[in-house]
Amino acid sequence: MSDKKQITVPVMADLMARGEEPEILFWVGCAGAFDDRYKNVTRAFVRILEHVGVKYAVLGLEESCTGDPAKRAGNEFLFQMQAMTNIEVLNGYNIKKIVTACPHCFNTLKNEYPGLGGNYEVIHHSTFLQQLINDGKVRVAGGEAFKGKRITFHDSCYLGRANGIYEAPREVLAALDADLVEMKRSRANGLCCGAGGAQMWKEPEPGKKDINIERTEEALATGASVIAVGCPFCMTMLSDGVKNKNQEEQVKVFDIAELIASAENLNA
Repeated sequence: MSDKKQITVPVMADLMARGEEPEILFWVGCAGAFDDRYKNVTRAFVRILEHVGVKYAVLGLEESCTGDPAKRAGNEFLFQMQAMTNIEVLNGYNIKKIVTACPHCFNTLKNEYPGLGGNYEVIHHSTFLQQLINDGKVRVAGGEAFKGKRITFHDSCYLGRANGIYEAPREVLAALDADLVEMKRSRANGLCCGAGGAQMWKEPEPGKKDINIERTEEALATGASVIAVGCPFCMTMLSDGVKNKNQEEQVKVFDIAELIASAENLNA
């Protein structure tokens, strides 16, 4: 266990009871709440929020799945049920600004909730981190911990092609003073990790090679010792790919929030 002080994350209901409003609502997402590996990303991002003094809150037990997996799997009825439940909660708290580390949550909240009455400013954590760095609120101590390290960034489909966010995560990584190398397919030409479109929840169809293996091979071909991601699905698929190649000791998969928190020595 770390000897860092424990952080009590503010819950929206408690703030409301005190008549307070947060500057942002941190949407944790299913992976951020339940996936053991991705909980580290949640902790890292919370420590960054605490470090910069942003007034934030989470929904806690009132947060439920955005409905993205149901919608991608073709169950529109279930999606709308899940979405309406969340919108009722969010509107009840008069939420205006949401930050999330999951591109699937980001895309759904930003682009699909407005049609059901949920209108919010929704920001992916890569953009939020970029703003904090640009404003001088997060300084990564020259990025010595990563100076000269070779890092490659994998573009999440729902962050990149679906929403055109390519530069923010790269600018965040640039602050680390690392050697950022691009894969053969990147940005608008990036290759899916293999989990999008609800593929995360099923076995892949028979073929010559699984998509996550193909993508992992492209990442390993760069010679990078760190594969940076901004999505829990991508993290799972690429981590599995690295294990498949028996490279887990040599190559690590990290979310950009973890890398920034590590450079700032904020990790739990």
